[in-house]
Amino acid sequence: MKMKILISLLFFSAFFCSCKKYVQQQEQNALVNLITNGKWIVTRYIEDTTNITSSFSGYVFQFYSNWTVTGTNGGTVVNGTWSGDFTTKTITSNFPTAGDPVAKLNAVWTITDSYTDSVAAKATIDSSNNILNLHKQ
Repeated sequence: MKMKILISLLFFSAFFCSCKKYVQQQEQNALVNLITNGKWIVTRYIEDTTNITSSFSGYVFQFYSNWTVTGTNGGTVVNGTWSGDFTTKTITSNFPTAGDPVAKLNAVWTITDSYTDSVAAKATIDSSNNILNLHKQ
């Protein structure tokens, strides 16, 4: 009898863990789809206390499901990578060969607010508290 109870508990534990992981994976897939479906522009970038949003004028960013991202400004294309940790609500972006202003996006960004067409984030870069807002075009 004890063996049957133990087996039942193990089965149900495995089932519920699998369901939870499945749900988390589906949530992550939906978020990745939301991020990769459309192009994004910087609508606000505050570097410590200085508004440098205008330096991103003309840049359009496209995120891809293979964890790459491009920043395009006219004929100039800057390639990078991105990753998301949906449990900690962070996104990491890295443009290894980019100069300013795109290099200022190289950070682990903590999402402070998000909608289907916009995201607000903050990061500490070189001891500077930075704020970033992106909107879908």
